[in-house]
Amino acid sequence: MQHILILGAGKSATVLIDYLLDSASKHGWTITLGDLDQAAAAQKIKGQPHAKAVYFNADDATLVNQYIAAADVVVSLLPAFVHPVIAKACVSLGKHFVSASYVSDAMRALHEEAVKKNIILLNEIGLDPGIDHMSAMSMIDEAHAKGATITAFTSYTGGLIAPESDTNPWQYKFTWNPRNVVLAGQGTAKYLQEHQYKYIPYHKLFQSTVTLEVPDYGVFEGYPNRDSLGYREIYGLEHTGTIIRGTLRKAGFCKAWDVFVQLGMTDDSYKMEQVSSFTWAQFTEAFLPAGQGRLDERIQQFLHITDQEVMDKLRWLGLFEENPIFETPPAETAYSPAQILQRLLESKWGLAAGDKDMCVMMHVMEYTLNQQHFRQYSSMVAIGTDEVHTAMAKTVGLPAAIATERIMLGLMKQTGVVIPVTADIYVPLLQALASEHNIVFRETTVTI
Repeated sequence: MQHILILGAGKSATVLIDYLLDSASKHGWTITLGDLDQAAAAQKIKGQPHAKAVYFNADDATLVNQYIAAADVVVSLLPAFVHPVIAKACVSLGKHFVSASYVSDAMRALHEEAVKKNIILLNEIGLDPGIDHMSAMSMIDEAHAKGATITAFTSYTGGLIAPESDTNPWQYKFTWNPRNVVLAGQGTAKYLQEHQYKYIPYHKLFQSTVTLEVPDYGVFEGYPNRDSLGYREIYGLEHTGTIIRGTLRKAGFCKAWDVFVQLGMTDDSYKMEQVSSFTWAQFTEAFLPAGQGRLDERIQQFLHITDQEVMDKLRWLGLFEENPIFETPPAETAYSPAQILQRLLESKWGLAAGDKDMCVMMHVMEYTLNQQHFRQYSSMVAIGTDEVHTAMAKTVGLPAAIATERIMLGLMKQTGVVIPVTADIYVPLLQALASEHNIVFRETTVTI
């Protein structure tokens, strides 16, 4: 009997687990779901007779080898830094591996051995990365097949809040790991624009936005993220003049978020002493030069803020109020600015009961064909069902789940370290996402 091992039973795993439980029931497979919290894992499998929940700790080599040895495919939903540990064990034991995270150098180093073992280590098979790769390559391959020359390609994705659950001035709530949101963009964004290399440092990132309009959903703003240059060859765009991958937010978000960046509130590199006894106003005061007067007015003057909507967002968070950061004194007394900011945002940006999130993706491709110039737009919007069955869990989990099912059925023929940028992978997955799960792209092309 074939067996799937799923590692990680967090909130974002719900849709993937449900899909594979149904698939296993249909095909006569068994599933083991492992997590540090065995009780949480047990709740996820819902008493299914063909599934079991177990305690799993990636630091325990005996457990790692025991459970991987019994599996045919291992799906890792653990933190990204753990993936190479799991994948290395998979290669050693000759087991297939699936994850939605970016390919790291440690993962890439396993390629040749995985090929020798005739196994696939499939990565970047979530939303971003994942659906973005597949939908992008569908457009790019189609254009190249027509003989077109692609002159620009930009791609933006955002995990946001659905319009019906948009109840705060930031127009944002957490739909993914809050820590990742707070630390987003740190480092230097690298991209190509009109054949010029661009390197945007973190302290300028949220001032470097573009405006995009998504049909039926209004105006968004995008900022560049990570290293767009690394996908030039992967996407077959070595001669394309503009290549940008970025993150989407609702219009106005980035200007307000930039206040945190300029003040230093997103810094995670040091600990603030005795901050556990601070009020929120004292926390904010810590980033300003000494002075007199109202705290909000001093912030406005210090950063030369002229946009009152920015100030309204900051006031709504309570940053200028004398409310304690911790109602009950914690054991620890020192925290990084980013940790404290995250605490505030989690209290304000959490999904309420019945809230629906929204994942938005937008590709814009410019190309020439028969001496004419065209711009093609391709957009996808997915809305969650509720605060548990979120659009984020759906768009991250379903591609990985469908790919896992195809590996189990022997339909995935590639071996080694693979990402979903070839037609043999992306065509059936995009078709399944559209026909069975209503994850569809709307495309329009205009002459420019």
